[in-house]
Amino acid sequence: MKRLQWPSWMPIDPYILLLLGTVGLAALLPARGTGADVASGASTAAIAFLFFLYGARLSTREAVEGLKHWRLHVTVLACTFVVFPLLGLAARGLEPVLLTHNLYTGLLFLTLVPSTIQSSIAFTSMARGNVPAAICAGSFSSLAGIVVTPLLAAALLGGSGGGFSADSLVKIVLQLLVPFLAGQVLRRWIGGFITRHKKVLGYVDRGSILLVVYTAFSEGMVQGIWHQVSAVRLAGLLAVEAVLLAVMLTLTWYGGRALGFHREDRIAIQFAGSKKSLASGLPMASVLFGAHASLAVLPLMLFHQMQLMVCAVIAKRRAHDPEAATTPVPPVAASRIAVGTAPRSD
Repeated sequence: MKRLQWPSWMPIDPYILLLLGTVGLAALLPARGTGADVASGASTAAIAFLFFLYGARLSTREAVEGLKHWRLHVTVLACTFVVFPLLGLAARGLEPVLLTHNLYTGLLFLTLVPSTIQSSIAFTSMARGNVPAAICAGSFSSLAGIVVTPLLAAALLGGSGGGFSADSLVKIVLQLLVPFLAGQVLRRWIGGFITRHKKVLGYVDRGSILLVVYTAFSEGMVQGIWHQVSAVRLAGLLAVEAVLLAVMLTLTWYGGRALGFHREDRIAIQFAGSKKSLASGLPMASVLFGAHASLAVLPLMLFHQMQLMVCAVIAKRRAHDPEAATTPVPPVAASRIAVGTAPRSD
């Protein structure tokens, strides 16, 4: 029997539906009392295991090889950790007229998290871009984000981070960086196992993120912070995020041209430099914001779905550009187009 695949043209990632379902579950049946303590402990363990898997999956040899294209990677890192945060700071003027303080804090946090890996690769492939560069750029961004995101949060969010303090940096090191490094150290012995069971482990790390979402939104429901958000504020947030995404897509494409990159490299820069990772951002928000994480991650969840839908359209148009007619389809792109798979949520 042929296994069903999620259609590549479907704009909504099924994992987003699971995330929304998890938020609904937390709204109807939030964890309280002992249940909240159990959920919090399980969430902490899940986050540590998640970053252990990240470390075990990243090939050090491939990362070193990818450094040869350092100009492209520096450009993507600058877009992710410099341009994005500057735009986030510029949006401060929208508070409190358009955004509440908590929504703006979440928007600013969104601009601090690393880029995606899986969806950047998928869209770069679809658009006939430099796939190896997208792989390395996404990996470098995720690795740098473990350290850079908390430092940027300390500098830019400060006391407004909803419980953020110097202790949060220690938590980041113990809960994220230490497991990641442990995965790197043990990769020599467990790398083969992870490669053979990557599909099953993919369900594990996705399940871990769902647990983090449930815990965060349960805490928000118990504290009643959702009464602070109105439909008008959410509409304003969506409008701001649409402008943010449009600005970054424009800057990465035409900025890459101004810097002298070829078309294939500019495609990788656009898709890796304009995205934010849900998989990395949610666990970090849980550590940094604690009970305030539910509102802090709402802008990231909305932006993530928006970037998938918009970039899917752009990637298909790039693939049919006259300039792309003379560019061979990369092997990864050919396999994805043939199978008809959609980009994975990250």
